[in-house]
Amino acid sequence: MNRWEELTGGTSGEDYAARFASLAGTGKDMHGEARLCAALVPAGSRVLDAGCGTGRVMIRLAELGYDCVGVDLDASMLAVARKQAPELRWIQADLATFDPAEQRVVADFDLVVAAGNIFPLLAAGSESAVLSRLAAVLRPGGLLVAGFGLDEAHLPVPPSINLPEYDAHCAAVGLTLVDRFATWDAHPYEGGGYAVSVHRAHHD
Repeated sequence: MNRWEELTGGTSGEDYAARFASLAGTGKDMHGEARLCAALVPAGSRVLDAGCGTGRVMIRLAELGYDCVGVDLDASMLAVARKQAPELRWIQADLATFDPAEQRVVADFDLVVAAGNIFPLLAAGSESAVLSRLAAVLRPGGLLVAGFGLDEAHLPVPPSINLPEYDAHCAAVGLTLVDRFATWDAHPYEGGGYAVSVHRAHHD
């Protein structure tokens, strides 16, 4: 069981969607993640949303002209995503064992996005397996962008992975750090409890 399941019991999809809907209703910009992705790769690029949840980021990217596939383990979250955008491809799978061939997905994505604290919410010890799977679906030169909290204030669970550990896991699967931001609005990272990291897959 991953930390997300422990936290929510796998029944939180509707609540989660409602929380974001109410935030959007306050006029708060809910599309920083999609905007950063759109700044990194041109429209038409293939994007894998790893840990897509209720699909908020991916649906926005699809609206912007990206070719998207979403993967999540939480059936309650995916049920919301499928209801909101039945025309998009949503896959229920564990990122640690995700097999694109099994799902008939071509593994040459231009970008993998992992928003929403994916890495701190993984099952303990599965980080390297997940990064290995994500690196494997990227084309040479493709990008992995992941944002997650690093301290108690930015996480619903105790912190479990720091940036040196994350970078080491990435390096081990052939991903090189190219940028790090403090927010999805691309403010430079100068320490602090939240980071958005951009890693590039090695060219063959």
